[in-house]
Amino acid sequence: MHAPVHHRVGSRQVFAIAGPAMVANLTTPLIGVVSTTAIGRLDDAALLGGVAMASVIFDCLFWLFGFLRMSTLAFTAQALGAGETREQTVILVRGFIVAGLIGAALIALQLPLAGALFDLMGGSEGVTRAAKTYFMIRIWSSPFAFANYVILGWLVGQARANPALALQVVINLVNMVATILLVLVYDTGIAGAAIAALASEAIGFMLGVIVCRRYALGGFAVPRATLFDREKLMRLLAVNTDILIRTAALIAVFLFFTAKGARAGDVTLAANSVLNNFLLISAFFLDGLANAAQQLCGRSFGARDAKGFADSTRLVLRWGLGFAIVVAVLFAGFGPDIINVMTASEDVRRAAREFLPFIVLAPIPGVFAFGFDGIYVGATWAREMRNLMLLSLAIFFAVWLALQSFGNAGLWSALIAFYVARGGLQGARYPVLYQATFARP
Repeated sequence: MHAPVHHRVGSRQVFAIAGPAMVANLTTPLIGVVSTTAIGRLDDAALLGGVAMASVIFDCLFWLFGFLRMSTLAFTAQALGAGETREQTVILVRGFIVAGLIGAALIALQLPLAGALFDLMGGSEGVTRAAKTYFMIRIWSSPFAFANYVILGWLVGQARANPALALQVVINLVNMVATILLVLVYDTGIAGAAIAALASEAIGFMLGVIVCRRYALGGFAVPRATLFDREKLMRLLAVNTDILIRTAALIAVFLFFTAKGARAGDVTLAANSVLNNFLLISAFFLDGLANAAQQLCGRSFGARDAKGFADSTRLVLRWGLGFAIVVAVLFAGFGPDIINVMTASEDVRRAAREFLPFIVLAPIPGVFAFGFDGIYVGATWAREMRNLMLLSLAIFFAVWLALQSFGNAGLWSALIAFYVARGGLQGARYPVLYQATFARP
């Protein structure tokens, strides 16, 4: 084992990674806005419902495989900290192989997958037909989308956040421009929106490979024995599986929350949808800080730098808490006005204002939920993160069961309890894992 090397960690390093990630996150929702607007201009409710349904499916489906980005980022940062230059390229190539295999599997299974998913969604015949058209085209973007996760994780793992930002912005801009051209100019309907998504991911992948080749010392040629090293492959499989289970639990919470809100009536569903936008705004920034935690903690972990790891943890959580307090104050002060802008319905406005206090409260526990997620990923404490997420999921359902008589307020209380459980449980476990990790010879 090499001797520990201390890398000084400061606020500048945190925001050098978090800043570009925040900007990239903010550009992502514009895709949905442009697609929805372009399809909406066709004045066909079934098409609009179809693109909305299919977009939700792809959001969840692709989110499920987000481990490709997270594990690539963590292992790359650890290799960087350990000074293993060639291993960083091996991690990239391994990631491409896994991304290609998963993408190919989804394409091969597209028919049974579409049947199962659309039966579950239960849309009308017209909406389902439109959504299937979109699905059958966009599913071909899977290998490119997953490879782009790997590229993004690899670049951020090397602390090259600006190239990662540039690629993300290019993908989003190509998607938006292509959607406008194909749907509104060339009148290709919902198929055009799907083709735009496919084209943007493919172009992003090609540009990403060019960028990665520039930073891959020695090129992409990797000895077969090194690439398929059994020990490292098994570790990659274990970490990816644990993150996959953790992500599935996270998706389950938000799908359950949406479904229960929908059953509470149209006004409650609309109010929750408005308030969810507030959560998304804070989540974009908190996820940027989580990216910083993944890279900085991963690098310190690889370098066996206990002080650097502790400094990274402290800085990310401190800045996150400061940001969360500011956001909470802004939501409390301007929340009612923002709600008025987002909906013209007085009933929806009234319902949204009633549950606004939950939104004001959410960023505070959210800091620790997102922050410790990033720290645990960076240190590849994936098994512990999985177990604590499953426990948090159980707490979410327990609180909901206890408070379901309070209706939507009980549902929001369960969601806040879920945030608190995620951050609290990981925070409580952190000292034990830290000691065990850095006490090893």
